[in-house]
Amino acid sequence: MTNIELLEEVKRLKTIADIGLLYSKNNYDKERYTELQEISFKLLSHTTGNDIEALKFSFPAAADYPTAKVDIRGLVLSPEKKVLLVKESIDGKWSLPGGWADIGCSPKETVVKEFKEETGLEVTAKALLAVFDKRFHDHPPQPFYVYKMVFYCEPTSFELTKGFDVLDVQYFAIHNLPELSEDRILKTQIELVYQKVLSSDFQAYFD
Repeated sequence: MTNIELLEEVKRLKTIADIGLLYSKNNYDKERYTELQEISFKLLSHTTGNDIEALKFSFPAAADYPTAKVDIRGLVLSPEKKVLLVKESIDGKWSLPGGWADIGCSPKETVVKEFKEETGLEVTAKALLAVFDKRFHDHPPQPFYVYKMVFYCEPTSFELTKGFDVLDVQYFAIHNLPELSEDRILKTQIELVYQKVLSSDFQAYFD
């Protein structure tokens, strides 16, 4: 079993513990599920390199059935067909603009908001290009289970203004992409959605 496969099994183990704590009715079961949850945090720490206490802070007690997190990204191309990227402050590497889905915002509203905040651009979301399950792609190990949605967006304003939470914003040729923040996006994923736009293929890819 690879480390990635082990991590996926640990995530399942933690989800079972969370569901058990949420729905169990007697103290005996709750003690067993609490113990299972502690084991899962130790294994998550071992497989991801994250501190146990930091993991516990990132995973508050479940108040409802646990589900996947949703990451939303957008692809904007320049007239020369260059790709707009932002430099992430957290690791100094580059990604498509975007972030976690916000409660109270639709996916389309979220990607529009993220572009405005990170790049200064007003955009219109034109098509959903892809829904990636990070488990099926070569992302670095992380404790969350994540679906990634990538939209094709067209700008209605054109002056780039770096947002407070990114270090830079630039266009790059598809054959000359900078070092990517692979927690957020992979070169293969950018190439996939880029080719879909160039070929006017707006039927969404999904895992």
